[in-house]
This record gives sequence, structure tokens and C-alpha cells, in this order.
Amino acid sequence: MELPDAASLCEKLAEQIRPQLTPDTALIGIHTGGVWLAERLHAALGIAEPLGTIDVAFYRDDFGSRGLHARPRKSDIPFDIDGRPLILVDDVLYTGRTTRAALNELFDYGRPGRVDLAVLVDRGERQLPISPRYCPLTLTEPLPAGSRLRLSRSEAGELSLRIINA
Repeated sequence: MELPDAASLCEKLAEQIRPQLTPDTALIGIHTGGVWLAERLHAALGIAEPLGTIDVAFYRDDFGSRGLHARPRKSDIPFDIDGRPLILVDDVLYTGRTTRAALNELFDYGRPGRVDLAVLVDRGERQLPISPRYCPLTLTEPLPAGSRLRLSRSEAGELSLRIINA
């Protein structure tokens, strides 16, 4: 399967989001790929509020079977979320379980006025009723069983998509 350039997808995503921004809109990226993408969007959109980051390691519903991620990161939301429009950013939307975990953690910080989801790629095959508001690429064919779609970042900071086969 031929994957498009991640940088051009990021530009398209920024253009989808731009018309909906308000002065109170804040971005929160999900570690790791979502944070890399949120950093790009934050700069491209000129959002004044600092970027928030969230690690869902302790909120996943498969924590018991998968165990703790090898390197959990600290969540950092340096602004009040109460009543604020938020855009939760992740790289790839698949089952919806990471997004659900992020929403659970977000509500521990307060009650946002609205939460929209922005992803670079929607690969389908959802297990939960979660859908992105902003998404420049939706895969029309499922990936082979056991395959994962990952956003990678080079030493130079360049983003790329790749398929990892099981």
C-alpha cells in the first residue's frame, strides 16, 4: 500500500481546522505521534495557548493484558480546560480505545466546552463509536491483520507514515 507524504497530510489537516478556530481553542496531543503532529499544527495555526500533551498509559482499558508502556510520559496541560474548546490530536485512529482513554484523562482536568478529534489518518475498523472531526486521509481498505500504521519522526524532525507488519 502506497502511503501519502505525512507533511502534506499535516498541511491539509491544518487547513481543515483553521476555519473552526476561536481565540480560546487549545490543542492537546496524545503521546507520541499525536504530540509530534500537534506541535506542527500548533505552529502552523498560530495558536496562542501553549500546547498540551497527554499520555494515556494509565487510562487504557487493556492495561491489565498489555502492561504499562515501557516509557510512560507525564501529561502536561498548562491551561484551564473548563468551558474551553479543545482539539485532541492523534496520529492514527484505529479502534478508538486510545481516544477513549484520552477523554477519560482529560475530564480529570476539568470539563471542556467541546472536544474535537483531529487525526492524520483514520484506518477504520472501529471498536468504539468515535469519529474524527478533522482528518485528511481515511483508508478505504483495511490493513493486513496484525499490521500497524505508525507515524515516525526522523532526527531532523521530518514526519513519515509507515506500515509495520506483525
